[in-house]
Amino acid sequence: MPDVSLDLSTLEAAYAGGLTPETVLRQIHARLAAIDDPAIFIDLIPLSEVLAHARALPPRDLGKYPLWGIPFAIKDNIDLAGRPTTAACPAFAYVPGEDATLVARLKAVGAIPVGKTNLDQFATGLVGVRSPYGVPRNAFDSDIVPGGSSSGSAIAVAQGLASFSLGTDTAGSGRVPAGLNNLVGLKPSLGALSTRGVVPACRTLDCVSIFALSVGDARKVFDIAAGYDAADPYSRPRVPNNSAPMRRVGVPRNADRLFFGDTTMQAAFEAAISQFASLNVEMIDIDMSDFFAVAQLLYEGPWVAERRAAIRDFMDKHPDALHPVTRAIINKADSISATDTFVAMYRLVELRRKTEPVWSEIDALMVPTAPLAPTLTDLVADPITPNSRLGTYTNFVNLLDLAALAVPGPFRTDGFPAGVTFIAPRDSDHRLADLGARFFPGIGGRTGSPTSKARP
Repeated sequence: MPDVSLDLSTLEAAYAGGLTPETVLRQIHARLAAIDDPAIFIDLIPLSEVLAHARALPPRDLGKYPLWGIPFAIKDNIDLAGRPTTAACPAFAYVPGEDATLVARLKAVGAIPVGKTNLDQFATGLVGVRSPYGVPRNAFDSDIVPGGSSSGSAIAVAQGLASFSLGTDTAGSGRVPAGLNNLVGLKPSLGALSTRGVVPACRTLDCVSIFALSVGDARKVFDIAAGYDAADPYSRPRVPNNSAPMRRVGVPRNADRLFFGDTTMQAAFEAAISQFASLNVEMIDIDMSDFFAVAQLLYEGPWVAERRAAIRDFMDKHPDALHPVTRAIINKADSISATDTFVAMYRLVELRRKTEPVWSEIDALMVPTAPLAPTLTDLVADPITPNSRLGTYTNFVNLLDLAALAVPGPFRTDGFPAGVTFIAPRDSDHRLADLGARFFPGIGGRTGSPTSKARP
């Protein structure tokens, strides 16, 4: 039987026609063997075990089990009962006795976990190369970074190894890998998806993110997984702001379209603006200065210290267990005083107030997901600067408590993907999904890309 696409609509239709989850799971393992990329998964669940899971599914009933037989992958800083959680640090590994809240909700409606995916260690990075488990290959060009920190989660979906995957997003980790691999990446409102059972990076900023092949798929998974979790102190009830279509879309003014010399990425974003302007929306130039100022705060003061606090006991006992770049970044916390922390927090409040009027002018902001596509060689020469530049249009989102949705955009002239991200105030998740689906109504990933443009 020919391989089937793993987008939800195609897979559900195939199941209705008699395809079995066991056949799909065998195809996934065959695809992974053909791809021959051992760095995608840190812990691939053996085929015998996932087949047993599939056979134990209740009879197919999409009313009760809307994700029946749907394979998904889990970033390895999110707990899956009985499988090790490493956060890409072998010395940190533990085996949880229960699923993360989100994982439990997805399994309860029929979804089948296929494995735990690779990441930048302790979710610290946007490049996807800071892992002792290797570097997952970008789905379009193995010379380009896969994006991080949710590298394996993105590649698993892009390569047809999962219908969707769970990542995390503190500074863009659920968006940058989506942009670099032609995927949808949903960064929900803070607290909309429970983070209980997630190894924290910055607890006040962390979100569980969703990678999917289509906007509709990401939205469906989000709607199933979202919900208040009293056991998570950072969970918040969702209060949708309204359901009106988004028609006023801001874009960075010319002076704020920063691409750091990557002219192909710049041209792709200009093409995306032209494409979107044809969809009966009003395009409004936005001064991004205050948003950029917020972004600069992320690796200063409290939020570096918060990363240190998340793993303080482990790091004090095992300082040499960390990846050298991860350790160098987090060690900066030791020079940050309580006074520095409050100064940075006051500055954030000031900048948040300065950015608030923008949302009376526009319904959503459209930005490049990634302003450049660094190579692995670039990261060897300089492991910090390219990573920082990747966060140009992502770092401010979590700090300002905004919702975001990354979607594929027009491909670059060299055949590499170039996505855009839509951003709006918290609890705009559904409106952003409607907007994103208007811009990108198709299927992404490796097989969903234009084959005439895809690199070998």
